[in-house]
Amino acid sequence: MHLYEEQKIQIYNTLSGKKETFKPIEEGFVGMYVCGPTVYSNVHLGNVRTFMSFDMVFRYLSHLGYKVRYVRNITDAGHLENDADTGEDKIAQQARKEEIVPMEVVQRYTVDFHNILNTFNFRPPSVEPTATGHIIEQIELIKTIIDNGFAYVVNGSVYFDVHKFNETNDYGILSKRKLEDLIHNTRALDGQSDKKNPQDFALWKRAEPQHIMRWPSPWSDGFPGWHLECTAMSTKYLGDNFDIHGGGMDLKFPHHECEIAQSQAAKGQAPVNYWMHANMLQLNGQRMSKSTGNVVNPDELLSGNNDFFSKAYAPSVIRFFNAQSSYRSILDLTDDGLKASEKGFHRLMDAINLLEELQTGDTSTFNISEWRQKCYDAMNDDFNSPILIAHLFEAAKQINQIKDGNASITSQDLELLKKTMHDFTFDVLGLVKDSDGDTGTDKLAAAVELLIELRQQARANKDFALSDKIRDDLAAKGIQLNDGKDGTTFTTN
Repeated sequence: MHLYEEQKIQIYNTLSGKKETFKPIEEGFVGMYVCGPTVYSNVHLGNVRTFMSFDMVFRYLSHLGYKVRYVRNITDAGHLENDADTGEDKIAQQARKEEIVPMEVVQRYTVDFHNILNTFNFRPPSVEPTATGHIIEQIELIKTIIDNGFAYVVNGSVYFDVHKFNETNDYGILSKRKLEDLIHNTRALDGQSDKKNPQDFALWKRAEPQHIMRWPSPWSDGFPGWHLECTAMSTKYLGDNFDIHGGGMDLKFPHHECEIAQSQAAKGQAPVNYWMHANMLQLNGQRMSKSTGNVVNPDELLSGNNDFFSKAYAPSVIRFFNAQSSYRSILDLTDDGLKASEKGFHRLMDAINLLEELQTGDTSTFNISEWRQKCYDAMNDDFNSPILIAHLFEAAKQINQIKDGNASITSQDLELLKKTMHDFTFDVLGLVKDSDGDTGTDKLAAAVELLIELRQQARANKDFALSDKIRDDLAAKGIQLNDGKDGTTFTTN
């Protein structure tokens, strides 16, 4: 018997706006698609948060015994500036800036994306298709949409006719927007656009002479629309109707709304049963933004080489921090929050390490089976990782009491406790013990904190020569001490 037969999951479905009991299309199998990165720059930490949340979903579904086909794409063409139908392809734009060809940009930042995700202990998806690898499928999909009367060709470009679609369907079903309101809030066309209406979106764009990325099609040498790519890739590997589609909250409209419209126009049915959206990541209470400078990259957070955090943080500490908030909640990344998560992470690891030292007795004072089901209940409730972590800390408290002789456990219950702690901490949450491969950032931090304390003692004793030597020697090793009103912190270069 598989675990999924006894554990019933509730998923918050953006489509219905409520939690629904998860029933896969085919028993024992789950098809899940998550919109991947556009590889024109280093992966954004906010995107990492989204992918981390769906990595946990993937892990839990797999843990329950489902055979999961997890598809996460790479967008390597067709994504225009400002997510619009005009402007320059983001990858071509970056290629021009760096004076390299577009596929060099794609390769460079795809490698960066994979390296970052590997550092955070992500499981690779089952399939990772690229937009440029599925041009044929996209052209065929456009042909079908045109044949069904929901798209039109103008000057070599193809546009989806939103107004025509809305006559028999509901454009806005996911984002709860009405086409009438979109019309009212959209500026009038300036006469230069090929679109019939401003709400129409591109399925295929004719390439201007200077446009590097182009492919032949029945309509022109050009490139696919960004929205179309995900529809083609998801349905190719998961079928015309599949279980779960995930992504960031910012993709709900227009990207995911357009995906639904395209699939219904081409296939005559809704593509996805459960739409899941991860919420935003903020930095110190403000939206992350390159333009305002309120942004930190994953590498900078891991190395401590940034202006926002007092130290470097290990990948599992950041994962643990992420899991302490629901994937549907806005998460505020702060130094105090990460420090608290670091302490909590080590407290949990210490308890797990103590499991090997516990002595067993004739009775158990802790109901392991009941506690174990509480862990499943938490994850079954729309993947509620914060409640799961609370239950793991409940077990950690019991482990310490057993070690101190204030509680007891039978050998059978101890084995179940070990397995459950391992399953949820490592398999589901994806955490990694320090000794099993986390970086040495915590050990480095402890060593530097000790030197900071020695330096403070030297200054108190007016031994400024020793104080300066500690500071200068650390600087020579790439560790910068920063004296402030709240004490001394450090960063690494």
